[in-house]
Amino acid sequence: QVQLVESGGGLVQAGGSLTLSCAASGRTFSSFSLGWFRQAPGKEREFVAAIRWSGGNTYYADSVKGRFTISRDNAKNTMYLRMNSLKPEDTAIYYCALRRGGYSNSPHHYDYWGQGTQVTVSS
Repeated sequence: QVQLVESGGGLVQAGGSLTLSCAASGRTFSSFSLGWFRQAPGKEREFVAAIRWSGGNTYYADSVKGRFTISRDNAKNTMYLRMNSLKPEDTAIYYCALRRGGYSNSPHHYDYWGQGTQVTVSS
């Protein structure tokens, strides 16, 4: 099994910044990707960003490109999401997820999920 634990969410004013963390533990895979997704009330879960653990290739949704940065620390088995220039529409529960194999922007392709962390951006 894989355990994913998110942290770093909170309340921030529009234009502010937050950094989310996702610590992974448990079973390992030779090839996998980690992704960030978010879900606002009444909306479907949507892709935010992803990173291939080996190689570090990164992928972003258009809505966050240029504002968010995904990264990882191999030694700590931790993924990060630095969020700058936050907007009220970024308000959501943010989830990290792990997928065996390459990148995907579909939540249906991810095998393991964290419990989520709330991000609220006030106007």
